[in-house]
Amino acid sequence: MQVIRTEIPEVLLIEPKVFGDDRGFFYESYNERAFGEAIGPNFRFVQDNHSRSARNVLRGLHYQIQQPKGSSCG
Repeated sequence: MQVIRTEIPEVLLIEPKVFGDDRGFFYESYNERAFGEAIGPNFRFVQDNHSRSARNVLRGLHYQIQQPKGSSCG
């Protein structure tokens, strides 16, 4: 991943390296070591997901009460 510093010191632009061909693409959307080197070891980032769906496929989040996805709870 590439970390690009901006004019605002606290704002970093993080771009993954995308590997693609005619079948689709893959990229590592999060790497703890790389984030730690760019942002500092005290930053906690737990999970990041990326998926690509085929044509006519609809995806969504599953309903969860105890540990909801996309929530800042916990």
